[in-house]
Amino acid sequence: MESPVVLTIAGAVARLTLNRADKHNAFDDEIIALLISKLEEVKTQNEVRVLVLQSTGKSFSAGADLNWMKRMATLSYEQNMDDARQLALLMHTLNTLPIPTIVKVQGASFGGAIGLISCCDIAIASDKAKFCLSEVKLGLSPATIGPYVVQAVGARRCRQLFLTAELFNAEQAADWGLVHKLVTSEQLEQEVDSTINQILQSGPSASKATKTLIADIERGLDQPAEHTAELIARLRVSEEGQAGLTAFFEKQRAPWIKQ
Repeated sequence: MESPVVLTIAGAVARLTLNRADKHNAFDDEIIALLISKLEEVKTQNEVRVLVLQSTGKSFSAGADLNWMKRMATLSYEQNMDDARQLALLMHTLNTLPIPTIVKVQGASFGGAIGLISCCDIAIASDKAKFCLSEVKLGLSPATIGPYVVQAVGARRCRQLFLTAELFNAEQAADWGLVHKLVTSEQLEQEVDSTINQILQSGPSASKATKTLIADIERGLDQPAEHTAELIARLRVSEEGQAGLTAFFEKQRAPWIKQ
């Protein structure tokens, strides 16, 4: 029996795949645990420089599995707290992964799936993709994914999307900042590969440091001038920074570029 979550690593690229096409890649507590485990595994692979989150079949993810939701509704508040903490941990782990992340969205993305999209650095979607934050229609709230979706599209837009649970299309998702690039279904894999190649042109340490910088700025810096000056000075004198500057001035390929 195939695993519902598959991690493959080829050189500098890791691909984390939701592999439950017959259930529209809906996730439950088992799949959440697997995703967390695989993301932690990626952190240990020093050669990996970019992660692609993707799924099989026509849907990206239908969000929460209905049988999981039915089961959780029969359990206690304490048990539901433990379960919800795991979903929150998944979102945090993906959002704070040290390396750049790309999400490939080929179809319908509902509920918690939009949380996964919001936690990735770059979202590339088919122009046929559809989106919905449907939790309020079930008497629930997009709570654990909320901070990441609000960060992605803004609080004002989330008032509309969270409270109406309306369906929205790929063009709207791009206009509102949930998705960065829209392409046809036939161009989707090519666009993902192109974005991977762009990332791999950058210094590995510089990519990680820059991702951390963005998070630091979002949280707020007590002394932004000092913090940012320290970062650029440290990178300039680092082995990677010296190699990159030398390659640039001598019109050579940087040592981290393999092709």
